[in-house]
Amino acid sequence: MRRFGRSLRWALIKAAVAGTTMVALAFLIPLGLMVQQTARDRAFTAAERQAAALGPALAITTDEDAVNRALASTDAGGQGRMAVHLPAAGQPAGAGGAEAATAGTGGGGPGTVAAGTGGGGPGVAAAGTGEPEGPMLGEGRAAAADVATAGGKGRSFTVKVAGGYALLQPVAVDTGRTAVVEVFVAESDLTRGVATAWQVLSAVALGLVAISVLVADRMGSRIVASARKLAAAARSLGAGNLAVRVPVEGRLVAGSPEELREAGQAFNTMADRVVQLLAAERELAADLSHRLRTPLTVLRLNAASLGEGDAADATRHAVAQLEREVDQIIRSARRAPEDAPVVAVGCDAAEVIRERVAFWSALAEDEGRRWQLAGAERAAPVPVQRGDLAAAVDALLGNVFRHTAIGTAFSVDVLATDCSVIVLVGDAGPGYSDPAAALKRGEGHGGEGSTGLGLDIVRKLAESTGGDLALGRSAVLGGAETRLRLRTGPQEAAPARGGRRRSRGALFQK
Repeated sequence: MRRFGRSLRWALIKAAVAGTTMVALAFLIPLGLMVQQTARDRAFTAAERQAAALGPALAITTDEDAVNRALASTDAGGQGRMAVHLPAAGQPAGAGGAEAATAGTGGGGPGTVAAGTGGGGPGVAAAGTGEPEGPMLGEGRAAAADVATAGGKGRSFTVKVAGGYALLQPVAVDTGRTAVVEVFVAESDLTRGVATAWQVLSAVALGLVAISVLVADRMGSRIVASARKLAAAARSLGAGNLAVRVPVEGRLVAGSPEELREAGQAFNTMADRVVQLLAAERELAADLSHRLRTPLTVLRLNAASLGEGDAADATRHAVAQLEREVDQIIRSARRAPEDAPVVAVGCDAAEVIRERVAFWSALAEDEGRRWQLAGAERAAPVPVQRGDLAAAVDALLGNVFRHTAIGTAFSVDVLATDCSVIVLVGDAGPGYSDPAAALKRGEGHGGEGSTGLGLDIVRKLAESTGGDLALGRSAVLGGAETRLRLRTGPQEAAPARGGRRRSRGALFQK
């Protein structure tokens, strides 16, 4: 969520840009084409108005001076863009056919045919039209044939000329005679204002895209803020803060999507359920521990009557330790999580192992087991609590006594490096038949009194430091070997120091 390139806000912005761009193009492209066509129509309409302005003057007179004055009074005429093609004086309609038959008999007088010539002078006729043409006033650009066609057919049209188009508008001056008004429309007039219109439309499109991006970003920021609050609450709950909740009502969630509110409500329900389950678990642990007090009391009284001796002392010591553990469980279960004291993490693994091996040595002597401890002479600090490490060592040694026959030898090695402490517990028993199944929680097959949780407890302790737990076969004793590796540094770099592996014929203590 923190990477903008992959965030929900960026996805919403891209979607808004894509949608707005498609809509803008769908509307603005046809609109721009319509503006272009409108500019073209406007130019020709203006030309028609200029041509129509000479109609009344031509209807009154065809005198060249009068027509020149009327021509100069128009905008197009003043700019040299208009011309008037007058009919020949006294030439009736249709007479040109007879005179056209005399084409080539005289030299250049009236009746001479100039097929396809542009801007013909007086007396020049358009071939094939039958309409003679008189003098031309102004600056003409259209071909004589096009002028004759307009005069003969009596309809206006436009023709392509150099630099633009020419509008040819016929005007009846009297019965049987027609003048043609020519108005020049430049190419620039056809596109006047089109570029500005496209720029305005493009600016409008960019403005719409910018507005959509702003709206999408605001909407995305609200959604992302709600999602980040939910994620932060989940991380806080995972870190142990059971009081964290996500606001689902009020000003803080204004504008949040309904789906995220439902997710927040579901998170709060889950957090409440977790608190209830933990409270029930603490109560159950306290109740079970309290139930153990009565048999512990009986056991302590029986241990007191054992008399003197190493076995009696070890039994009384174990009973006292068990009572302390039960009391600790009851106090921990009754204590609220926020009231838990700060516990210093870390202990000397060599010291803890020496203590636990010494405790189990009494039972080993009773069962005639040979045993040996190596590598525990020097300190080996590890980042775990003393009680947790003692419980793990007891679980490993307890498995040896529980799963091997009486008289089976065992050994404990402590190997310390700069980055880890390795504890090896091996025996001369039959070994693990299925190491993978032995590591699964609750799947132990050690017979009566075995829960299958011992190795799982040891594995969790190792993984809490970044280490691991491995099962295999002892190269020294030939039976099972359990390797507990506790990480104390970032990587394994230095060779092991401390205990040395013994040969199979090594001397064991009795």
